[in-house]
Amino acid sequence: MWIPIQINENSAEPLYHQIETQLRSLIISGVITEGTLLPSIREFSADLKCSVITVRRVYQDLENEGLLRTRQGTGTFVSHVGDGAMEGYKQDAVRKALESAIEVAQSVQCSEDELQQIFQEIVERKYKGLG
Repeated sequence: MWIPIQINENSAEPLYHQIETQLRSLIISGVITEGTLLPSIREFSADLKCSVITVRRVYQDLENEGLLRTRQGTGTFVSHVGDGAMEGYKQDAVRKALESAIEVAQSVQCSEDELQQIFQEIVERKYKGLG
């Protein structure tokens, strides 16, 4: 199975975190559904051109969150996550991203009003399909 993960080698964000964040989003959004067999650690690391250790860490982190389950000799699968838990994962992912954006805004001395205006512009543009 091919998983649409985009790695930015110029990013300061660690490779495992880029992979983990994107894989989590694909599961939470339902792009990769419950019961889907994921590639083996070796296959996935070869596809992504990264270390086996990196993919192992991603799989272990997501398994610890309850999004994946591994069966010895069979492979790693997307777990069943109830609708309530799925909503919690969605909100948690959005909260983390917004907190990070606010930290960036504060670091460049962006005021709360400026940040809210920027946020509103982006929401309108994205939800109206203009970008």
